[in-house]
Amino acid sequence: MSESSVMMIANGDHRESANRVCWDAQAAFEDKLTKAFTMQGRELVRAHPYDAQRGHGFIASQAEGLAVLAGVDRAAPLVVAEGVWQFSQQVLGGLLRHEGPILTVANWEGQWPGLVGLLNLNASLLKAGRAYDTLWSKNFDDDWFLGHLRTWLEGGRIVHDDSHVASFDASRVERGARELAEELAAGLRDRGAIMGVFDEGCMGMYNAIIPDELLFPLGVFKERLSQSALYAQTMRASEEEAREALGWLTDRGMRFHFGQDEETELTERQVLLQLRMYAAAARMADRYGCDLIGIQYQLGLADVLPASDLAEGLLNNSDRPPVRREDGSVIAKGEPIVHYNEVDEGAGLDALLTNRVHGALGQPIETTLHDVRWGDRDASGTVDDFVWVFEISGPAPAAHHVDGYAGTESLRQPALYFRLGGGSVRGIAHPGEIVWSRVFVENGELHMDIGRATVVELPRAETERRWAETTPEWPIMHAVLHGVTRDQFMGRHRSNHIQVAYGHDAVGADRALAVKAALAADLGLRVHVCGARPDGASLL
Repeated sequence: MSESSVMMIANGDHRESANRVCWDAQAAFEDKLTKAFTMQGRELVRAHPYDAQRGHGFIASQAEGLAVLAGVDRAAPLVVAEGVWQFSQQVLGGLLRHEGPILTVANWEGQWPGLVGLLNLNASLLKAGRAYDTLWSKNFDDDWFLGHLRTWLEGGRIVHDDSHVASFDASRVERGARELAEELAAGLRDRGAIMGVFDEGCMGMYNAIIPDELLFPLGVFKERLSQSALYAQTMRASEEEAREALGWLTDRGMRFHFGQDEETELTERQVLLQLRMYAAAARMADRYGCDLIGIQYQLGLADVLPASDLAEGLLNNSDRPPVRREDGSVIAKGEPIVHYNEVDEGAGLDALLTNRVHGALGQPIETTLHDVRWGDRDASGTVDDFVWVFEISGPAPAAHHVDGYAGTESLRQPALYFRLGGGSVRGIAHPGEIVWSRVFVENGELHMDIGRATVVELPRAETERRWAETTPEWPIMHAVLHGVTRDQFMGRHRSNHIQVAYGHDAVGADRALAVKAALAADLGLRVHVCGARPDGASLL
């Protein structure tokens, strides 16, 4: 190995089906990245080979990650190249033991969730207290990327622009909003809230686990539930009530794209099982008095049941098929049963605060997380701004979609993630004003980033282009962040997920942001206000 060499690893999925399908895109990405290093007079060398038998060159388990990184000089510069979704725990242990500089890099593509994987790994390293540098590019030949890469290769640190971030100052919030926040905080501390957790630590997301001791002072307590219990409860739910729920949905205009082939198409059998899971999750939340619940989604239950997405999206909607107790009463009638996807507890705590704030203000109460999937300029020219693609298969409620249930459809989940199928809750997020936020752990403390955005309407052809570039089976949101550029957001954001909730209008969204920021600060979170108003004025 020459002194000019830099070692590289590629972390992948736990599911070999996904690794095989995504490998060609990863290989093309690595080729571009290797050429960029060559331009700098450096050789990028893989620390682990392509495995012809497995059909990919990814690290696919924690044991494999520890073994690969044990063979890398601990003092050497190390690149983590992420062109796909990856399970961070597979490399986290080895990276924490590595003593040299670490650079995480992703390709700016929507096809596979490489940007999502990068943000998750970055957030996991941050929570663990391990320094890293990070970059992204489409072709790896632009001046921005090459300049930062040169800095890193010369032993410097990559510093991203965070001038859009300001510490929250409660004195800038009007008195009525502060008093409401204080009232909500006191109520949460006095009465407490229960966060139902269906098996903690999903999909390698170390960043998504909040230590209990950070939640106790807020009055939030975990109820640790088992996915095996959810499976058992799903089997107890009747097909008859599932058919009633399916009729309820189709009566409201929701479309299910049914076929006959269980291997490749969405079938009625799959959807009925999903609706039995929906009833089971509602009953378990009610049984344990949970204020919110999180299901693991892609792990565990995916081996024995169709995907949980339909159940999750219905739970997060106020208007949904009734689920009854044994005495015939309806569980949480006219209200969401707050659900946080992939048991991401940062999203869960955020959703809980959003639910309390929006409920108190009379603002739309439905909330969901999305993946920060990708973004691009509007190819139709309708919108001048950079437009993000926020996309998640699980918990998006129909209330967020154009035309509600009538604008919502269900397509079979991709087989590379869900062997047993199941339908999504697909729709296009309606235009409007939203508050975005993220709760995360850094230096052993809880933080919240919060800002504003506008969901824009794009021509159908542009929406279809963006779906084709990402995952067309999933719901999509076209979001323009206020006062935050693409690279500012990527350099700052502490998660693969972003929480969103609508206001009735800009005034309502602004007030919701102010109360939510004040509530989080009153509870002891370190709150950071990100961005500015469209006219450049401060958000608060």
